[in-house]
Amino acid sequence: MQHSTPALTEADRLMTVCNSCRYCEGLCAVFPAMEMRRSFSDGDLNHLANLCHACGACYHDCQFSPPHEYEVNVPKVLAQVRNESYAHYAWPSAARPLFARHGTVLAIGTTLTFALFVLGFAAFNEPGAFWTAHLAPERFYALMPHNVMIAIFGAAFLWMLVAIGMGARAFWKDTGVADTGAADHGRAAHDAARLTYLDGGGQGCFNEDDRPNDRRRLWHHFTFYGFLLCFASTSLATVYHYLLGWHAPYAWWNLPPLLGIAGGIGLVAGTVGLTSAKAGRLSDLRSMDFRGMEYGFILILFLTGATGLALRVLGETMLLGPLLALHLGAVLTFFLTMPYGKFVHGLYRYLALSRYARDRREAHAAEA
Repeated sequence: MQHSTPALTEADRLMTVCNSCRYCEGLCAVFPAMEMRRSFSDGDLNHLANLCHACGACYHDCQFSPPHEYEVNVPKVLAQVRNESYAHYAWPSAARPLFARHGTVLAIGTTLTFALFVLGFAAFNEPGAFWTAHLAPERFYALMPHNVMIAIFGAAFLWMLVAIGMGARAFWKDTGVADTGAADHGRAAHDAARLTYLDGGGQGCFNEDDRPNDRRRLWHHFTFYGFLLCFASTSLATVYHYLLGWHAPYAWWNLPPLLGIAGGIGLVAGTVGLTSAKAGRLSDLRSMDFRGMEYGFILILFLTGATGLALRVLGETMLLGPLLALHLGAVLTFFLTMPYGKFVHGLYRYLALSRYARDRREAHAAEA
């Protein structure tokens, strides 16, 4: 079968070899999903690549891994296919080159948005307000009114939802998950939330050497749930403001600050841990393509969490203005670039897990 990229062609070769061996079928979801088919379209391979959690167990268990002449390295090849799939399904198509230059885009975007917020604060406020906003009762809303903030970030959020939704729709159609049911999505949500398949078949994830551990899984959980807590904090503060008439700033013991503090700590701890894990990962297990995308995504999450925590600690000092500009710049850049970076891997993996749940359910029904 002809494929559109060399990485997909190599993935087809490896899946053919693995399908004849099946030694690794108990390690994760990839190999049982592979066994349900005899040939592999581009959509099938993108599905399998996004189903792979890069635990590395199959590489260490495989008798055909390098230096064997078959050179079976499933984690590395599927990582390359997976990274290419993010760009392939991106919307609009003109934005696809952003994936290869994602680190540079994030650096420029964060710098520009920081500068724009600083200039905006200066243009629409009294001279010196940038350094004295901490003295005003409304604190950072003295620099940017809440309605203006909601308009800017609401528009960015809506753009992100449309762009990611269109990309997910393309992945959905290409990989054949259109007829999944509620039970399939429930199973996928459970596996995604627990990172079920990042455990190397129960022994842990291989990363720095041939001794498995659960650290990558832990750092992923810190980052993911930290992000959700930060999102919940912002959403609840919006409800407080518009529905209940309770306006910020809130004392630290109120629910929005508590959620934000917990989420910020999770983001900072998780991203630092993931950076360390990526830096120490065996070169045999990683694709060097799109490394800027991966590190850029981690960095922007770290900046979002760290500047949010700094605002909580230093929000009553003259550093409020510059910290707010940096925090808002990081968050706005994050929203605008979410559809064109590593963030989409969570959604595509969830969709791949949904298809796997459906395929497994149908296979069990056929056997009954």
